[in-house]
Amino acid sequence: MRTWRFAGGIAIVAAVMVLYRLVPVNNTTVALSLLLAVLGISAWWGLTAAILASVVAMLGFNYYFLPPVRTFTIQDPQNWVALVAFLVTSVTASQLAERARRRAAEAEARRVESERLYELVQAMMLRGSPENTIREFVHNVVRVFGYSGAAFYYRPTQEIVRSGGETKVVSDHDLMAAAEVADVSMDAVSGIALSPVRFGGRPMGSLALIGAPPSEHIVRAIVNVVAITIEKARAIEDASHAEAARQSEVLKAALLDSLAHDIKTPLTSIKAAVTSLLGTSDAAQHELLTIINEEADRLNRLAAEVIEMARIEAGRLHLEKARLPIATLMEQALAWFTPALDGRDVKVEIEPGLPDGEADPELILSVARQLVENALKYSPPGSPLAVSARAKGGKIVIGVADRGPGIEENERFRIFEKFYRGRAHRYDTKGTGMGLAIAKGIVEAHGERIWVESERGQGSAFYFTLPVHGGRR
Repeated sequence: MRTWRFAGGIAIVAAVMVLYRLVPVNNTTVALSLLLAVLGISAWWGLTAAILASVVAMLGFNYYFLPPVRTFTIQDPQNWVALVAFLVTSVTASQLAERARRRAAEAEARRVESERLYELVQAMMLRGSPENTIREFVHNVVRVFGYSGAAFYYRPTQEIVRSGGETKVVSDHDLMAAAEVADVSMDAVSGIALSPVRFGGRPMGSLALIGAPPSEHIVRAIVNVVAITIEKARAIEDASHAEAARQSEVLKAALLDSLAHDIKTPLTSIKAAVTSLLGTSDAAQHELLTIINEEADRLNRLAAEVIEMARIEAGRLHLEKARLPIATLMEQALAWFTPALDGRDVKVEIEPGLPDGEADPELILSVARQLVENALKYSPPGSPLAVSARAKGGKIVIGVADRGPGIEENERFRIFEKFYRGRAHRYDTKGTGMGLAIAKGIVEAHGERIWVESERGQGSAFYFTLPVHGGRR
């Protein structure tokens, strides 16, 4: 394409010179005509083609029109001045024409972007919940701007929404990582733009755009549109449900608290009686009493979970933070399940030089135990487990990974809801669905976050963060 432009520019200049060789005119007319031709070339085909045409025009003007004709020799000093003035004028005029053309193109691009942003804003008005708003936004941004794909990670619910056929080039991990940084990431080669989404300095998630490389200012404008729209939807939803939710939660917390304490009182008596009888019974009675003892332990754990959930929901979770060695935390969490870990390959990876954390040791230990228990429940017997701890971004990241069947993508953002259990294991695995909700409540009470990464058939990995003791990095 560029070669044709160069050839076209030279051809136009040659045509002007041939014309004036056939129709004799004075040299001023020739120079002005060549200057007009160069301006036209600049307007049509850009600055590079115009500069090449200017050089060809200067040489041709010297060779055919300045005496002595048909030589590149210039005898009259005035002709030197005229030739240099012609070259400088043509190049300068070409630059001005190119600049005007570029600014006109930029103005047109801004106009198109403004129209698309206006269309996007119109499409996003009066939407429902934040989740529905996000789904509509992702579809609309692909439709309005013509991108080949878009993906949005919504941090509050850990939900990832995708639209378009090429969004898998951006992984879930990349989207989650983009939510933690402050700058827009632009990759012109792959045509991927990654940007955090924030509202008032509060991180809401991240956005990925795949396709024709957008400008950074349009990415920021799109991000601002979605942040404002989601926040508006959330505010409307909160305003309409706040009072009803508050009354419901207060009643539920009081009921669960009362019920759990009423259950624990007779369970304590049952446990004491069974423990005494186990030492004096025969074999048949011993087996039955063992069953009663195990089920009493299970009911005790259930009552403890209910009490813990009630404390979390009632806002009565009081933290007693202290220095917490991470290696000790992991040893204690695994020691709790020593019999169940027999026959499993347990890999423990602690980053060398990892600093101590700062948290409530008892509560954080219950979180670690819950994640290990969850990995044991939902992975095949004998399959390996991996427990890890590393420093990242000024935080300590602790993870427990299994080699189970994994979690469906549409269930990951609900896995931390209380009483929610995955459809595939709802009936074949014991549990109440409160463990992960309790873990989430404890971690968030520390001001930290917990999340899951999973791939079907490859297993799941649960992670949570802890602050570094004394703020040391």
